[in-house]
Amino acid sequence: MKLSASVSVVVPAMNEAENLPHVFATLPSWIDEVILVDGNSTDDTVAVARRLRPDLHVVTQTGRGKGNALIAGFAAAKGDIIVMIDADGSTDGREIGLFVEALIEGADFAKGSRYAPGGGSSDISVLRSFGNRVLTGLTNMLYGTRYTDLCYGYNAFWARHLDAMALDCDGFEIETLMNVRAAQAGLLIQEVPSHEHCRIHGESNLHAVRDGWRVLKTILRERNRGLVAAPAPSSLGSCAIS
Repeated sequence: MKLSASVSVVVPAMNEAENLPHVFATLPSWIDEVILVDGNSTDDTVAVARRLRPDLHVVTQTGRGKGNALIAGFAAAKGDIIVMIDADGSTDGREIGLFVEALIEGADFAKGSRYAPGGGSSDISVLRSFGNRVLTGLTNMLYGTRYTDLCYGYNAFWARHLDAMALDCDGFEIETLMNVRAAQAGLLIQEVPSHEHCRIHGESNLHAVRDGWRVLKTILRERNRGLVAAPAPSSLGSCAIS
């Protein structure tokens, strides 16, 4: 497929060697760059990744946490468009076309949603779903957005907007910070329906209560920055790039 923009995919990973063959197999052939941000894995994550993709760009994380890893990956990306996916198999690389299409058609930030029509999850627990809905509602009330899913790690954006988001957090609250600051910066945000799958191997580092508290603090702290909320995002229907 021919695109007028180059695409970089950032994959934060720590001890995900068993999952990477599946994850990389779902990536479209037309993407320009894959960046693996290794969180100092103790297994052969990097070796497996290099074997699967000889053209891989590996960044070694110097800090800790998903947010820190993604920020490092974003800084290293050379593409016009940056896509962030997870290394555990929960996000499907075959959906990248949906996100890229939303950006090509005019969005500044393409935001994945499990609750938009056409989206879903095979993995989210009742507690996490409830917490996500409460936090999403709070964000919509405070920032004038109409998000359907705040805490989801599948997003894409034009690299030129990185400075506007000025990302500066370490943990799982990174997705919330991106969503809030994208709205504060007045970016055109398009929700993209996405289906979250179960982690294939290993255990998640996400802790619902601890990380939910960090998300709540992020929402309230950012509100105190006193920035004006942006126009609400619209929802994107089913579409695909062939």
